[in-house]
Amino acid sequence: MTGYPVLTTTAFLPIIGAALILLFGSDRVARWIALGTTLGTFAASMPLYAGFDKASNALQFVESADWIPSLNITYGMGVDGISLPFIFLAALLTILCVGASWAAVQTRQREFYAALLVAETAMIGLFAASNLFLFFIFWELMLVPVFLLIGVWGGPGRVYAAVKFLIFTLSGSVLMLVGIIVIYRACGTLDFKALTLARASLQPREQAWLFAAFLAAFAVKVPMFPVHTWLPNAHTEAPTAGSVILAGILLKMGAYGFLRVSLPILPYGVHLFLKPMLVISAVAIVWGAYVTLVQTDVKRLIAFSSVSHMGFVTLGIFTLNRNGVEGAILQMVNHGIISAALFLCVGMIYERTHTREISDYGGVARIAPVYSTLLALFCLAAAGTPGLNSFVGEFLIIGGAFRTQAWLGAMAVWGVALGTAYLVWLFYRVAMGESNPALVGLKLELNAREMATLAPLALLTVCLGLYPDYVLSYVHAPVAQLLAAGVAP
Repeated sequence: MTGYPVLTTTAFLPIIGAALILLFGSDRVARWIALGTTLGTFAASMPLYAGFDKASNALQFVESADWIPSLNITYGMGVDGISLPFIFLAALLTILCVGASWAAVQTRQREFYAALLVAETAMIGLFAASNLFLFFIFWELMLVPVFLLIGVWGGPGRVYAAVKFLIFTLSGSVLMLVGIIVIYRACGTLDFKALTLARASLQPREQAWLFAAFLAAFAVKVPMFPVHTWLPNAHTEAPTAGSVILAGILLKMGAYGFLRVSLPILPYGVHLFLKPMLVISAVAIVWGAYVTLVQTDVKRLIAFSSVSHMGFVTLGIFTLNRNGVEGAILQMVNHGIISAALFLCVGMIYERTHTREISDYGGVARIAPVYSTLLALFCLAAAGTPGLNSFVGEFLIIGGAFRTQAWLGAMAVWGVALGTAYLVWLFYRVAMGESNPALVGLKLELNAREMATLAPLALLTVCLGLYPDYVLSYVHAPVAQLLAAGVAP
């Protein structure tokens, strides 16, 4: 390992902050240590964006050191244009989680912020890992803090939601571990680049079973229909920061796994399962939207909308064309921004009203115009309004779907129409109409800290809508390489 280890510093600085909180911090200073650590982590990641070569499809800022020489396993990190946007998103959202939890979390603050920082290490480490062994370690590490965030600081049904989350994700992880062992025995390496070159060692039948093994893990994380049932419970019971981490980053880990593992290493398995994956994705888009329409709890509504929106992502990935795959990556970033913003909006008003039932709101725009304006912005963005960030991603995915099969594009268009319906209806019921008498006298307007928390997401929503090349310019080269070599049967 030579030079300044920017990836190692960025990945492990949060866990050092967590250790400081547990060893020396008190509840009074824990959040300040957490804020300083997350800001430091974001600052430490800046060289990644300043020195990144967008024209290259190779891993950059590569760090490598012998770890377990007897097994040919190294400690390896590196980023390309696919993984870099998610490191930025993870570092940013964790800062906002600290801001959102400043007043909301009043019990066991040391443990809460320590868990949040461990989650940040797991998120950044997973997107920076350059081999399957390290990828799996960070994948599993992510389970612990998220389980605690839901199970300790969640709502009344937190234990059930946390255990269900753990069972679903661990079940998939066990099969992924088996797949990693099989790949190692067949190829003698777990390095992503080396595996792309050595994939000929995997027989077609092995690839089919391996794709199914990794699918079990990735599909649960996305989550894909029908293994999505843990998500509404987890979102409903999780604290605001937990919901932001879940929707903003954790769901992207499964889709990222398809791009990093399945497509480049298991091309035969991809083509064998291609039609079922496209069908399941299209069903998730439409089914998720219909289920979202009937939700009465605002957090469950946003949770079910994620099933539909992530259906667009997997649909784009498995179109196996440039428009679809690039649109999927852009939409992963966009969904991370918008869903995080919506959950932050819900958490902020919940702290004041202590209810998530949509029927308990109404007329909020009269009481809290700034809050309602931001909520309108994020709802319109989630609906795919032109000029806001989701429009271009959905446009690319739908174009890629039509190039694959016309009915897939038609299903995606119908999903967009349904999404517009439930999001506009949500905003109308919360912000418009007659004011609920129970809300009169409550200070629903955002304070300066809350506006500062939402401001970066609002800025990204507009900037990426007007200039999506902020993300797309990073992904052109690696996606071209992936489609040219990685998915060829």
